[in-house]
Amino acid sequence: MNMRPPARGEIFTVREYDTLCRGEGVKEYGYYGIPEKTFDQLEKFILETPTAGDPLDDPTMLFVLGSRRGVGRTITARNYVGMIALPDGSVVEILPKLYDRRTENREQSAEQARQTFLHMLRTIGDIPNKVSRQTGLGTSRSTLLDIFIRMFAAEALLLVKRGLKSDYREHEENERFYKGKLQVSAHIRHNAVHRERFYIRYDEFSIDRPENRLIKTTIERLIRLTSSSHLQKELRMLLEAFDDVPSCADPAREWDKVSMDRNMQEYRTVLDWCRIFLDNRSFTPLGGADRAYALLFPMERIFERYIALLLKRRLAGSGVQVSTQDTAHKLFEEPARFPLRPDIVLRGAPSGTIVMDTKWKRLSGLYGKDYGISQSDMYQMYAYGKKYTAGKVILLYPRAHSEDSFKTRVEYDSGDGVKVEVIMLDLELEERCVDELVRRIRFAEI
Repeated sequence: MNMRPPARGEIFTVREYDTLCRGEGVKEYGYYGIPEKTFDQLEKFILETPTAGDPLDDPTMLFVLGSRRGVGRTITARNYVGMIALPDGSVVEILPKLYDRRTENREQSAEQARQTFLHMLRTIGDIPNKVSRQTGLGTSRSTLLDIFIRMFAAEALLLVKRGLKSDYREHEENERFYKGKLQVSAHIRHNAVHRERFYIRYDEFSIDRPENRLIKTTIERLIRLTSSSHLQKELRMLLEAFDDVPSCADPAREWDKVSMDRNMQEYRTVLDWCRIFLDNRSFTPLGGADRAYALLFPMERIFERYIALLLKRRLAGSGVQVSTQDTAHKLFEEPARFPLRPDIVLRGAPSGTIVMDTKWKRLSGLYGKDYGISQSDMYQMYAYGKKYTAGKVILLYPRAHSEDSFKTRVEYDSGDGVKVEVIMLDLELEERCVDELVRRIRFAEI
């Protein structure tokens, strides 16, 4: 199959809550300017993509459209991280707010933010986690899209080297040879004047099976999406191994035919990647002749799941029970209304019950004496402390290295039994970001 490579587009790297404008950026407002054609395609993607009621299916929940006098139309990213590949070959990459594009080491900051984000995704299992962690990393010129593609390609290459699985499939055709079972009625209908032919049905051992069709379809889609000539070459080499396999006309129907028995376990990770790239809920397509694709992840939920999982691992065997999204209490008992749902509850800790909430927000001494901590969040923490009779309530925030004015810990005491501690976690430390917190929990220092 001959495919025309996409026009090589630009890569625009921004972070959560950055605002894009059409044309030149406006420095006094801190807006990030992108070319008019790219802006228009992104705006079209947001306005025209059909939605299915889920926020992740609705681009208007991922971006805010607006306008400002003297600037024109604007697009503001929300708290979703990932990428949007546009029809002109351009890629808008949205990095976590840990990325600081104002620093002199902007590329280094971007690469560190990518690595931290990818590690979080791997840890919670939102992307397949089999290939070595070095795969796809180590270059600040790679977008998140190209990193994901490279990780998929590495797994697919391993599979090809081991050998693609074959299976028997039923084949029915009017042949010049005889094998299998003669289809009498069809034979009479087709061969009344062709006695040299046999209309037969037989089983054929072939690599044309649904799993391989899904992999080939994924490779073809990614060749069209990446603007990296190196990745295009790598994917085309992979595609040669699937010459005898047709593409999927309807990938959704092929998934029902996939077999994951003991003999197919080598396919699991590759097919996990295929599901990400072919599933229109994860890798959202814009209908029409020109297509844009978005792969975006909600950072609030990822941060919460990541920290909860690390605490469960670190506190395993300590006697401390870790509960997530706990529903043990309601704000009012008569009538029972307004359920409380803290992110993490620790029971059995030496110092008593500990309630934790994760907040994917940037704190800074520049935001005032309370560093930008929301008053509504503190009301919520006070309610948690009272209803759970907690020895301590803890708010967990990510640490952004540009905010050096922020202390490592801040504590608030209500005077009537509720103590709220604010802790910043350095996510660049990966799993070690919770080590000090776990130590304090184990030794009743919290």
